[in-house]
Amino acid sequence: MTPQPARRRRGAGAPERSFPRRGSVRRSQMITTYGVGSLIAVENESFIVAGTDSWNIGDASVIREDRLARLLGVRHFLLPPASSDTSRDGVHVRRFPLWHSCPNCNTLQHVRDFNSPPGRNECGNCQEDLVPSRFVMACAQGHIDDFPYWKWAHRDNRTAEASGHCRGTMRMRTSGRTASLRSVLISCSCGIPEVSMEGAFRRSALVNLKVRCEGKRPWLKLAPAVPCAEPPRTLQRGSSAAWHPIIRSALSIPPEENDLTDRLAPYWDDLRSLDRSEIPLFLKVLTMRNGGEFSTERVLALLDADGSESTGHKAEPGGGAYLALRKQEYAHLHNGTVERDGRRDQEFVCEPPTTESNELTRLGLARPMLVKRLREVRALKAFSRVEAPDVNTEVHEAELSFADLDWLPAMEVEGEGVFLRLDEERIESWSHSVAVSARVERMRTHHRRQLRERASDAKNAPDSPATPRMVLLHTLAHVLINEWSLDGGYPAAALRERLYSDDTMAGVLIYTATNDSAGSLGGVVAQGEPERLALTLWSALDRAQWCSADPLCIESEASGAGSVNLAACHACVLLPETSCEHNNGLLDRALLVGTPEDPSTGFFRSIPHR
Repeated sequence: MTPQPARRRRGAGAPERSFPRRGSVRRSQMITTYGVGSLIAVENESFIVAGTDSWNIGDASVIREDRLARLLGVRHFLLPPASSDTSRDGVHVRRFPLWHSCPNCNTLQHVRDFNSPPGRNECGNCQEDLVPSRFVMACAQGHIDDFPYWKWAHRDNRTAEASGHCRGTMRMRTSGRTASLRSVLISCSCGIPEVSMEGAFRRSALVNLKVRCEGKRPWLKLAPAVPCAEPPRTLQRGSSAAWHPIIRSALSIPPEENDLTDRLAPYWDDLRSLDRSEIPLFLKVLTMRNGGEFSTERVLALLDADGSESTGHKAEPGGGAYLALRKQEYAHLHNGTVERDGRRDQEFVCEPPTTESNELTRLGLARPMLVKRLREVRALKAFSRVEAPDVNTEVHEAELSFADLDWLPAMEVEGEGVFLRLDEERIESWSHSVAVSARVERMRTHHRRQLRERASDAKNAPDSPATPRMVLLHTLAHVLINEWSLDGGYPAAALRERLYSDDTMAGVLIYTATNDSAGSLGGVVAQGEPERLALTLWSALDRAQWCSADPLCIESEASGAGSVNLAACHACVLLPETSCEHNNGLLDRALLVGTPEDPSTGFFRSIPHR
């Protein structure tokens, strides 16, 4: 039994030596696209991004967002390090997959067996650049390994299977007859019949070969293989299923809470250890000792958003800690924060428009709020493979480092947005409709089944967040984003939604999601002016009444992954997945405009047309 290496101290992460530069990506891509554990192609080579404990973070910028940091159990966040041709290395990568083939002689083997010249990745006999394996195998626990070519090619040769080797040389070629896996052929010089890769992607393909996951984590240099009972799956090296980022985010609002957090910093551990009934007395003593007022209500709200065990909240999406954080954001988006004179560094400015519109009131919307300035911090908490993470779906979170670090990689986005609220009385009355409840219950049933299937313990699977108001808000956000992408000149991928939905909240924030030229030029705020917003909403609702896939779309009994949608498809409602909080799930445009059989199902169809 191999002993497990000792974990390094918290905060470690600076390598002792520098390595050759092998390409570059944007810093933001280190969070969303090429984060730890992902596969990245550099020219003719393929690498896996190494763990954060191997990064050179000496020059990395610190990102402050205390509420999110406490929620994720770290001290702070770091912007991924930048490097140039003259600087030391920043983010490390390691060669993966290790099986390569030569395009000239078709030899297929481990890269070390090609006798490549020093510093070159080429066939020692042909002097041709090697081609990394197109296929890898991974499991839902996040482990990843080379595809078992030898076992795949010798699966019908019992003699070779029994001995575990054949002393032959394997080759891979493409027949060129089709673009399918049937044309990818594997052979061995031992004389076995040539086989194709057809069928390799079946869910049970590797299990039937008695291939087991060996628990390898090649992105972590010091991590040994761990026991794993998950069945491995064949994946394309560049497939999105090979790496799914698990990102947690928070808006930097309200700004006054940051001052309170700084004042309470020395006493935070004491506050978390106290019973709630003891906190007012503790704050009273603190006030007498240090001066200044400490609002018990605000301190309790911070503890609710803290995510610590003492609050009894689960620090996961859908858990109480994230809900408390969203409620804080909702309250300040609702109340607003005016721009202070001379404060150009103010991170959050949210003001009501100077004009009003009776049309919005007739549509069932409260007065919008113009978010002229906001800051969002997005932190890479972990990642998953095979199964895509969802806000309410449990997936295994693969670790970013083997050492115990006190930081996470993150990025910050400064932008703008529009905050919309629905009339509480009207949405409450509409949501109790029998037809509305029946549609949402179908979606909720399918989503619950999906959550149970993907949960490690079906009895403790998270509940579905699908409610009439949540699905309505979600679908409304999608049609507005689509409308703004057509009318306002914004690409849909440059906008994001942030939903606020429970018994006390009924709002949605639509805001810019990029830090480039589409970020904060004032265009989104202009869309929130009441008169323009009313016209946009009417246009979006009119467009939502018909879909090019109708009548199939509007009459659909279930659609989308896991059948969690109803009337929603790529021709009418769906968005780029980076813009949606729920991976394009829990959508139904019938809740906006109704169905031909029952127009009253739509929240806005009960309103007379202009």
